[in-house]
Amino acid sequence: MLKLATYPLLILLCLSARAGELEAVVKDRKGRPVADAVVLAVPMDPKNLGRAKLLPDAMDQVDKQFVPFVKPVLIGSTVRFPNSDNIRHQVYSFSAAKKFELPLYAGTEAAAVVFDRAGVVVLGCNIHDWMIGYIYVSDTPYFAKTDSGGRALIADLPAGDYTVRVWHPGLEVSEESTKRVAKVAAGLAASVEYQLSLRPVIRVPRVSGAAAPVYP
Repeated sequence: MLKLATYPLLILLCLSARAGELEAVVKDRKGRPVADAVVLAVPMDPKNLGRAKLLPDAMDQVDKQFVPFVKPVLIGSTVRFPNSDNIRHQVYSFSAAKKFELPLYAGTEAAAVVFDRAGVVVLGCNIHDWMIGYIYVSDTPYFAKTDSGGRALIADLPAGDYTVRVWHPGLEVSEESTKRVAKVAAGLAASVEYQLSLRPVIRVPRVSGAAAPVYP
């Protein structure tokens, strides 16, 4: 006979068994893995959208660069902009998805920003023109960012059909043109693979005199 305490565990196991995964592999036209691509899955059945808990997030500033370079967040998220440098920064964005400006500051004294509109937010610093970063505000709770191997895993997806799309700072085509349909089965992993046309995204190096890295 099962003890009462074991029932919550059984419920969690049953819920987990009904969930699936989506693995995405993103490469460029030469077959090289693409890091920092945001992969999004939108359920075709609205009841699978669910309600995701909004958690506080942060975009740091280290060695006069935004860290991470690309940060995906769910719409409605609150993001802090700590400054880990020993100099002051002035973060701003003129993007349609979010216009804001944080006056000169150091440390963690800047006010947090709520990102309440889906889309791409390009970040800059009024003091250091080369500082560029990106916050992608997602309209779906199911998203992930590719790692250095060009892979992203979206877990805990309810079984069903999904519209999958991808975004990257160097994307030469529209994000809408990347749409694919993926079928996620309970307890299984679906997969999609992209080969994107990307323009070079040149990042100013942290060390003066070093060669500028090109993304990807």
